[in-house]
Amino acid sequence: MMRRSQLKQGSGLKRTAFKQKAPSTSTGILRVAAAERKVPARKAAMKKSRPKMTPIRKSANGEACTLRFPCCCGDPATTVWAHSNSHKDGKGMGIKARDEEGCYACLTCHSWLDGGYAGSMPRAMVDRYFHLARHESQGILRAKGLMKSESAVVAAPAPSDQNNT
Repeated sequence: MMRRSQLKQGSGLKRTAFKQKAPSTSTGILRVAAAERKVPARKAAMKKSRPKMTPIRKSANGEACTLRFPCCCGDPATTVWAHSNSHKDGKGMGIKARDEEGCYACLTCHSWLDGGYAGSMPRAMVDRYFHLARHESQGILRAKGLMKSESAVVAAPAPSDQNNT
């Protein structure tokens, strides 16, 4: 059986110092390898975000709310451009959807949509409200000249079928 001495009161535990290695006198292979080591490449810079105030976002100032949820206050002074929350419209983790995929929303409607309160309404109904508001808002954007007209998109040439003659 091994007996250990008891600690004296008040001495506390003390840490022993690290052992220091004696400096090497030769220039060994490790020093040569360290001198030839390449510096790791820098990581690619993060993408710059889009401008915070685009013409579409600025156009919301003073517009009427097109979202019109049951809680709508309808105050044009608080209207902002509300982006879509759907990944189909370009939304991702930390990324807003494209500006074209949104609608005019007053403060209460926008807070209700993005603040999680929309969960009290069936998802299909929330999507329907947003779809109708987006359609109406895109019409306003076209009238203001901030978005291409639908006829320009429809008038795009269709691919021709060479086999049917």
